[in-house]
Amino acid sequence: MRVAVFGASGMVGHGVLDACLNDPRVGDILVVGRTPLNLRHPKVREVVHTVFTDFTAIQGEFEGLDGCFFCLGVSAAGRSEAEYTRITYDYTLAAARAVSAYNPSLTFTYVSGEGTDSTEAGRSMWARVKGRTENALLAMPFHAYLFRPGYIRPQRGAVSRTAAYRRLYRLTSWLYPLLHRLAPGHTTTTEHLGRAMIAVVGLDGHGPHVLHSPDINRLGTPASTGAAPER
Repeated sequence: MRVAVFGASGMVGHGVLDACLNDPRVGDILVVGRTPLNLRHPKVREVVHTVFTDFTAIQGEFEGLDGCFFCLGVSAAGRSEAEYTRITYDYTLAAARAVSAYNPSLTFTYVSGEGTDSTEAGRSMWARVKGRTENALLAMPFHAYLFRPGYIRPQRGAVSRTAAYRRLYRLTSWLYPLLHRLAPGHTTTTEHLGRAMIAVVGLDGHGPHVLHSPDINRLGTPASTGAAPER
């Protein structure tokens, strides 16, 4: 399969890219970002693009995609609703329209989060904006799968770009086995996220379109995906 990864420099995107590199079902990976990763790999074509509200200049790169994994995201802390909406909603929908122009039946995955508000009417700003984004994606012609993980454990070199999250993960990473036993419905890893995204490309629009941590963990296990076991 041929896939595109947006936001590969972030924690979740790193995990998704790593899963794609190690999965034999993925033959070609288009990495789109605002800064270069400088990754040298035979599967990877990297395109640097800085204007995430308009992908016209690189739209030809999207031809022939089977899946698009949109992992770009920022914390809402310290941001106005207008700024957060621009990054969360406008960037996502611009990318979605660009990739679907060539591939109306592709699979598009989007990472929102546990607590996302599909009614768009709640008090939490980030949850409303994420819910609005999800609803817009579900209305598009492609197969949209919306990932709502809770606590995500970074693995295999994945690091959050948000300083507060990095501190949180450093403090809590060693507790993950206990957290997962106590709250298995609210925890996952970057590896499971990556594998699960690859797995839904093969579902051809079937199955639930809103995926929580238990769904992600089920789809993201090597036995379910057919991917190579953990190293």
